[in-house]
Amino acid sequence: MKTVKKAAEILVSVLLWAIILIMALFTFTTLATKDDRSVSRVAGFTPLVVRSQSMSPTFNEGDLIIIKAVDTAKLVTGDIITFHTIINNEYALNTHRIEKIAENNGIRNYTTKGDNNAIADTHIISDGDIVGKYVTRLPAVGKFMDFLSGSTGFLLVIVLPMLIFFVYQVYHLINVSINLKKAIAAEEATETAQKESEAEAKLAQAQAALEEAQRLKAEAEAKLAQAGETPAEAKPVQTSEAAAQEKQAD
Repeated sequence: MKTVKKAAEILVSVLLWAIILIMALFTFTTLATKDDRSVSRVAGFTPLVVRSQSMSPTFNEGDLIIIKAVDTAKLVTGDIITFHTIINNEYALNTHRIEKIAENNGIRNYTTKGDNNAIADTHIISDGDIVGKYVTRLPAVGKFMDFLSGSTGFLLVIVLPMLIFFVYQVYHLINVSINLKKAIAAEEATETAQKESEAEAKLAQAQAALEEAQRLKAEAEAKLAQAGETPAEAKPVQTSEAAAQEKQAD
C-alpha cells in the first residue's frame, strides 16, 4: 500500500511539473511571437493563435496552430504557410494557403489565399517573409492560450499552481524529515532494547552459572560429610600399651 501511494505521489508530481512547464513554455512563446517581429521557436516549432475565420474549416478562430520552420525551396502550391504581412497598416502574422508560385531571376514570389476567402491576398510575399509551414492544429486551445496570456490567467493557471506545488513540496519535505527522525529514534530504541536484552541474557547466564557452581559445591560438601562418617563406623585401632597388657595377661 505504501509503495502504491509513493508511486502515485511521484506520478502526480511529474505530471504537475510537466503541465506547468508546458503551459509556461507555450505562454512565453505565444507572447514573444505576438509582441515582436521575431518568431520564437522550440525545436523548430512555433504555436500561434488563430485570429480570424479566413482558413475555416481547415482551422478556425480560437484554434492553436503549430507551424514549423521550413526550407522555402521545398514549398509547393497548396501548402499552408505562415508569413509576415501588413493588415490594417499594422504588422501581423498571417497563415494562408499558397495559391501560386512565381519565380523571377531566381527569386520566388508567392500568392496566397485563405480557404474561406473569395479572393487572393493583395500582398505578394517572398522567401524572406515566410516564417514556417502549417503542421497541425489544437481546436479551441488558442482561446485558452489567450486566457493564459492575460495577467489573470497567468496568475491562476501558472503562478498559483506553482505556488501550491511549492507549498506541497515543502510540506512533503517536512513530513519526510519528521518520518526520518522517527525512524532514527525507533532504530536507536530498538538497538537499546536489543543491548538491554543481551545484557539480561548474559546476567541470566551468569546467575545460572553461579547456581550451578553452588549446586556443585553443595554436592562436594555432602560427599565430604559422608566421607567423614566412615572412620567412626570402623573397628577401633589398639594402642601399643593396650597390646602389652593383653600379652601379660596371657
